[in-house]
Amino acid sequence: MKKTYLLACCVASAVAFTNCAKQDKGKPAFDTSNMDLTVKPGDDFNAYANGGWIKNAKMPDDKSRYGAFDILREENDLLVKQIFEKAYQKTDAPKGSSWQKVGDFFASGMDTINIEKQGYEPIKGELQRIADIKSTEDLQKEIIALHQQYVTPLFIPYAGQDQKNTEVIVVNLYGGGLGLPDRDYYLNEDPRSAEIRKDYVEHLKAMFTLLEYTPEQAAQVADQIMKFETRLAKVTFTRLEQRNPYLTYNKVTMEEMQKLAPNFDWKNYFAGIGIDVPADFVIDNPKFYTEISKMQKEVSLDEWKNYLIWNVVNQYSSYLSSAFENQNFEFYSRKLSGKEVNIPRWQRVSNTANFVIGEIVGQIFVEENFPPAAKEKMIALIGNLKLAFKDRITNLTWMGDSTKAKALEKLETMVVKVGYPDKWKDYTNLDITRDSYAENIKRASEFSFRENMSKIGKPVDRTEWGMTPQTVNAYYNPLMNEIVFPAGILQPPFFNMNADDAVNYGAIGVVIGHEMTHGFDDQGRNFDKNGILTDWWSKEDSEKFNQLTQPLVEQYNNFVAIDSLHLDGNLTLGENIADYGGLTISYLAFQKSLNGKETPKNIDGYTANQRFFLSYANVWRQIIRDKELMRRVKEDVHSPGKFRVNGALFNIPEFYEAFEISPNEPLYIAPEKRAKIW
Repeated sequence: MKKTYLLACCVASAVAFTNCAKQDKGKPAFDTSNMDLTVKPGDDFNAYANGGWIKNAKMPDDKSRYGAFDILREENDLLVKQIFEKAYQKTDAPKGSSWQKVGDFFASGMDTINIEKQGYEPIKGELQRIADIKSTEDLQKEIIALHQQYVTPLFIPYAGQDQKNTEVIVVNLYGGGLGLPDRDYYLNEDPRSAEIRKDYVEHLKAMFTLLEYTPEQAAQVADQIMKFETRLAKVTFTRLEQRNPYLTYNKVTMEEMQKLAPNFDWKNYFAGIGIDVPADFVIDNPKFYTEISKMQKEVSLDEWKNYLIWNVVNQYSSYLSSAFENQNFEFYSRKLSGKEVNIPRWQRVSNTANFVIGEIVGQIFVEENFPPAAKEKMIALIGNLKLAFKDRITNLTWMGDSTKAKALEKLETMVVKVGYPDKWKDYTNLDITRDSYAENIKRASEFSFRENMSKIGKPVDRTEWGMTPQTVNAYYNPLMNEIVFPAGILQPPFFNMNADDAVNYGAIGVVIGHEMTHGFDDQGRNFDKNGILTDWWSKEDSEKFNQLTQPLVEQYNNFVAIDSLHLDGNLTLGENIADYGGLTISYLAFQKSLNGKETPKNIDGYTANQRFFLSYANVWRQIIRDKELMRRVKEDVHSPGKFRVNGALFNIPEFYEAFEISPNEPLYIAPEKRAKIW
């Protein structure tokens, strides 16, 4: 589990990676056929740069969003499939070896005959335990058991750094327990939210019918669960509140917690999950725990049992027989995101394997595919970006000397990780067999829980990664003050060993700058060079920073995603700051890389500066279904791809010069109204 502010520091949603070593040298670094030259850059730069591709792109039935990332994933999935099939065929692989675990996991997931035969048998033990609950003590005992399987009614414990002392691993409690992806779906009165609530209740009915409830029983249970979760939603932080690290950091003693939520036996809970009872720990939202304590007294035991049953079924439905998996897809993918069909079985199993035994898969992948030259070039690029960012901070006129000195210290001490971990995760104690897909998931969840809890009281392991190496993404971790670039992102369109510098600086260079900037965005700036949550800015500089970021809030608030639905400039502020900062820093680094050399010759009729900005736009080309767009506007801290192009670029003066954007063009922003932060 990671806090929301950590998840928000990624450059994009996770996508697996393509083999860097096998890049097609004949493929152009930037394909001009993807452009639409009938559109003026100042009218819609996304359409200008990507319009040709958008016009010809066809949304696959199994996608709700399709773009550069997804194309790479399709290519990569075939490569990953080869690994799984190779492992699958190694029936003589030594027990406990990487090949055995990967092969047997894949085999169990592909054995649909056995999965269909088992039905929901793999979870009947959990369902029977819940049925046997006769007291609040039994109820808490079952919550303890489920949490150890990463089934997450109410909240989930995890071991993580103390934000006020990042050398210490402490217990954190993170509230959740909702079946819908956002608390606002339960509470908002807009037509879309009302429709989703109705569909969710029907989904609950269908799932309980599969558990052999009568239609009348299923309807009653569905209504009870909806009321139960709505009550939780009312005391759940909004997405915007979740982005405030001061609001979500609440350290409490055991005595304070027991007073806050007196009907829950917290000492018994911690002992039950297998750890020493902590003297103090961190919670995210005090009012949430007060409410669940009240609910223990005010909600009937039968309603509690129904809620727990739903949590079990919801967690495991994708790993049970097709009836459960299809119903899960029907609501969460078709109703919420607009997908027409599910991805092929082998892809679903592959994606799950990447999640539960990701570093085993990653280790094999890296061994077979990752070129050292890519890592070396990436490290050099990061060094150049650091120097450029240092120049920007040094020359800031709005930031005072004291804050500036600390900002430079933070930048200097920022740790860089590229490619893959120096030390791989040890899966020795994880037992994987070919007998049952769901049981493999269960054991993997229990293994992950134990592995996480074992960190409490131990030194912080700074070699750990928060992403697998096969992921196309990058992130900044404020508690570690580190930027991390998995091997997966070191490929076109982000990174191309054969491309001109302008293209690489416009793509991977901006990604690097994006992640660096997260250390100084509206969230990241609250953590110092050691990752400690503290206010190291002067009052004047904090106020000035907030003033300087306000234009971005207003600009993105004005973007209309669909119909009358606007983007939320406050929710997406951190990512928008990072996009702006990444462009600013990478462009400077690109100019500095020329080092007085002759200006690069035009390629395909475009200057180096133009190719820099076109390359950035190329990364974010996509088509998206209406339902998915509406969902993301509500839930995602990232702006949709179109607005990452048409938003950030129009705050960059050099972009205006490169494409001769005039004041009479729709996306033109007057200089005095542009963001000027970094």
